Amino acid sequence: MPLDLAIILPTLNERGNLGPLVDRIAGAMGAQGWEVIIVDDDSRDGTADEARVLAQTDARVRVIQRIGRRGLASAAIEGFCATAAPYVAVMDADHQHDPALLPAMLAALRAGDADIAVASRFAPGASTADWAAPERERLSDLANRVARRLTGVDLTDPMSGYFMLETAAARALVPRLSGIGFKILLDLLATSPKTLGAPMRVKEFPLQFAARLTGESKLDRAVLFDFLAGLYDKTLGQVIPTRFALFGTVGAIGVVVHFAVLSALLFVMGEGFALAQTGAVLVAMSFNFWLNNWLTYRDKRLKGWGAVLRGWLGFCATCAVGAFANVAVASFLEGRGVLWALAALSGILVGSVWNYALSSRFVWGRF
Repeated sequence: MPLDLAIILPTLNERGNLGPLVDRIAGAMGAQGWEVIIVDDDSRDGTADEARVLAQTDARVRVIQRIGRRGLASAAIEGFCATAAPYVAVMDADHQHDPALLPAMLAALRAGDADIAVASRFAPGASTADWAAPERERLSDLANRVARRLTGVDLTDPMSGYFMLETAAARALVPRLSGIGFKILLDLLATSPKTLGAPMRVKEFPLQFAARLTGESKLDRAVLFDFLAGLYDKTLGQVIPTRFALFGTVGAIGVVVHFAVLSALLFVMGEGFALAQTGAVLVAMSFNFWLNNWLTYRDKRLKGWGAVLRGWLGFCATCAVGAFANVAVASFLEGRGVLWALAALSGILVGSVWNYALSSRFVWGRF
């Protein structure tokens, strides 16, 4: 049979899930006409090696091991571009997504009933009883309401991670996709009207959302910020790059932290200004580094005490350079007769851009 469907499995520490999932996919799809593309973010548990072991005896299994790149959305994009199959599906490797839905979803696309088939956790007949995560369910419900307004598509679950569409349509959308975070379906739906000329026609399939087979979820509370970053990218991302906007937001919060610490040391502890200012700078820089590492560079997050310490030192060094650029530019403009407030804002902007560029390269970049 010719290759008909590629099933993309973005993975991070899913070694024990792969073999059983490939067997379940084979049981649902039959022996031929499909392939599994495992896109692994350099898992520490040897997921990519396990995928290669499977591929040695099963030609339907392929693996892409990514070094220095992370995130479900970008993994799905690489999968779109790596297959010759006319249809492509994205699903989790943790067994929460039931492969039994794949044939019906493929049949709907072949028949022209929809442009994209979505497995929904909240459609009539669906169930999340085995999820056992009420906080996540409430968060998903809120995110879904916002997403429906953004995409203009009436979906019960626009935040689903299990969907299928024509590969040609997916690749046509790739240049405009942000590739940020986990919510690739939202990105596809929000991008399609401008790229394809009309919103995608969607058909939903009720999903019995199951419990994870092995391992732990990769999602943490920062996934909410991934969602907000995705919304920003679809609205204002063409004006100011999304990661820079997040970096600037963290910097603004850091200013509040700086003045809070400075005030506490000056007026509560009774310290002199020089010592209080030094303490406030160190606390604010440390706070900015932590929040940027957790949020802005979540896909490049530094882990382990050694990496975090080196990253913190590098961040402090880049901030020192940015501070020098800030003062130099502001002083130069003020000395040329520019209003002091505008001169100060110009210095802040230059310093922020400098800090962003240097920290992106020398703290969270690769060499």
